[in-house]
Amino acid sequence: MTPTPNRIAWRDRIRQVIPARRPMLKALHWVMVPLFIWFLLVKPKDVTPFGPAAFQAHSILALIFVSLSLLWFADMMRRGLASRPGPMLKGWLRPFHSWMHRILIWGLFFVALTGFLLGLTSSILLKAGGFLPIAPPLGLNQANDIVGTVHIVQFYTLGVVAGGHALFHIWRHYRLKDNALRIMVPKRFHPYL
Repeated sequence: MTPTPNRIAWRDRIRQVIPARRPMLKALHWVMVPLFIWFLLVKPKDVTPFGPAAFQAHSILALIFVSLSLLWFADMMRRGLASRPGPMLKGWLRPFHSWMHRILIWGLFFVALTGFLLGLTSSILLKAGGFLPIAPPLGLNQANDIVGTVHIVQFYTLGVVAGGHALFHIWRHYRLKDNALRIMVPKRFHPYL
């Protein structure tokens, strides 16, 4: 049975509401940048002196960050990388471009995974955002210490990779003149690049 011209199938209605993949990933990228910087600079112990509301806000930001990381990872696993190296990148820079993006997205996934393992090995029930249980606590204190160390080292290593990623695209934009930054920033900022 084919739909009549006046009736729109539910899948087509959803497609009309959801933006195309590239604009969605561009928006996701720019939402993740300040969140990533926030978590590089601000630890839970930094917000606890400001009271429970500050800690709750920090925890909600963490839940948003992890949710978006998992969404980005799921998109890559389902449809592959959206980024392309561009014609100006030659030789080893082409695979480097792809691997750098894969490392970032896989790294975000592993940060989320070790966060889950922190909740799993904890001796108390941890709740993301203050309301969503992360995992049933197993009370494995030694494992919790190890996972906590891995989680921290992993996140700051990913911060170095993200910094290298930003420098690489700035280098491309100004040295190769391939408009690498214009591809990623909203059009209103193009006159400044």
